[in-house]
This record gives sequence, structure tokens and C-alpha cells, in this order.
Amino acid sequence: MTKLTSTPAGAVLVAIDMSKNRQEVLIERPEGGRRRRMTVMATRQDYDGFAEQLAAIGRPIIVGFEATGNYHRTLAHRLLTAGFELRLISSVALARTREALHNGWDKNDPKDAQVILHMLRIGATQRYVDPLAAGINDLQELSKTHETISRMKTQTWHRILTHYLPLYFPEIARFAGNSRSDWFLALIERFPTPASITALDREAFSAAAWPLIGRKVSKAHLINDIYETASASTALPVPEDSAAITMFRMVIAQGRSLIGGTSRFVIWTAAVGTNGQQKPERCRKVY
Repeated sequence: MTKLTSTPAGAVLVAIDMSKNRQEVLIERPEGGRRRRMTVMATRQDYDGFAEQLAAIGRPIIVGFEATGNYHRTLAHRLLTAGFELRLISSVALARTREALHNGWDKNDPKDAQVILHMLRIGATQRYVDPLAAGINDLQELSKTHETISRMKTQTWHRILTHYLPLYFPEIARFAGNSRSDWFLALIERFPTPASITALDREAFSAAAWPLIGRKVSKAHLINDIYETASASTALPVPEDSAAITMFRMVIAQGRSLIGGTSRFVIWTAAVGTNGQQKPERCRKVY
């Protein structure tokens, strides 16, 4: 919830409506008068010039903005390192305030800057924490990357279970285990169809599958069970060298890559200190 944060009476208020390529800025001095509008492009030259112009005012500066994806991060960090106080405007609060002030949902960048300035004036802001300055940028990226890899891994696993296996090897699904079963993906990558298994005799298949399955209890029994399952499969009679099986193997390879990425992520997480600072001597062991 947005809490009221006191705004110093003598401070110059700077409202910024952030976007990808340009920022609309509205500046209001405490003594009143005409507000100053300006546009800051997303370039190093404009960012430096904007920071210099604010510093030249020679008075306390409070900058308010709404988080817009990650596009606000670079300018916010530049202003923070220049010594300005930053305030974050809640997106929900901004939308509700805009509707109340303008009696409608219509929005545009200059209008949003006016609303941000109003919220700065009444103190309806939040404290802005810059991840890089606070030393939590690495932990934030680890968290986001873990979420992305986990979601992609689950999507790939479900695609294999609900699309490819029902067509090309339905019975093998009972050996699947969970989405971390790299041995299962390695097996069906090598033997994606029942015909690729039954093309070998039992002893040849056992020799080929043995190193793929890894350490399993009753490993010989498991391999024999898979061979018997392939011999009685109802799979579509698709050649192993067909485009369909090539696509199947491509998706399997993607799933195995994501499982490997999760493992590397665990190692990397262990190499990060509890305060968010990397430990270089341990991080090097990941690669």
C-alpha cells in the first residue's frame, strides 16, 4: 500500500514519466510559477545533461517516477549517484489518482507527469530502492533467472508428455518420473521411438541404454521392462530419420539444457554471499 511520505516544503519537485526511448519531465519550484517541461531521450548525453541541469538548480531535489518495466532503472541509477532523492510512484495509485483528477481512464505521457507531480506534492509516494546501489542486484537476477528457467523447463516437460510421447512412444511415459529426470530425456533422445529400440536385440539395447540410465536400483530389470514395453507399443510408425522425430529430439535437447541450467543455477547461488555480494573464488568454479 502507498504510504504518505513527507515532502520537504522547500524542495523542487521533478516528475518523470518513464518509457523505453524518452522520458517526459515536469519540474515545479516551491515558490510556484510556470512549470518547466522537458523531454529526456534515453542516451548517455541526455542523462548527464539532465543531471547537470538539476544540480544547477542549487536546491533540494525530489524526483518521482513510476516503475516502467526495467526502463526506469538506468536513469534512476544515474540520478541516485548524482545525489538526488528518489521516490517511487505506485502504478495502481497512479492509475486511480489519474482517474479521479481527470474523470476518465485516458492517459498520455504529459498527463501522467502531471499526476506524478501531484502525488509528489501530497506525499503519496514510496521509497525507491536501487538494487545495484543496495547490493542486491545479483540476488534479484538470480531470482528472476530461476523463475524463467523453471517455467521454461515445466513448459518443455509438459510439451513432451502431452504432445510427443502420445504420438511417438505412448507407453514410455510411465517411466518418466519428474521434470528433473535427465536420464529419461537422455534415453528417449537416443531412442525416441519404439522401432529405434526393437531394431536392436535385447543385449545390444541393454548395452546402449546402460550408461544413459545412470544409477538405478534394479537397473537391468528396468532396461528389460523398457524393451518389453517398446515391443508392444501402439506408437505411430514414424521413421527415426523423419522431420517429426528430429523436432522431437530438438525439444528433448532443450529440456536437457534447461535441467543443466537449473543445476548450474544451484551452484551459482551457493557462490553468492548472504549479503548479495559474489564470492569470486567460488563463482569461478561454475564455469
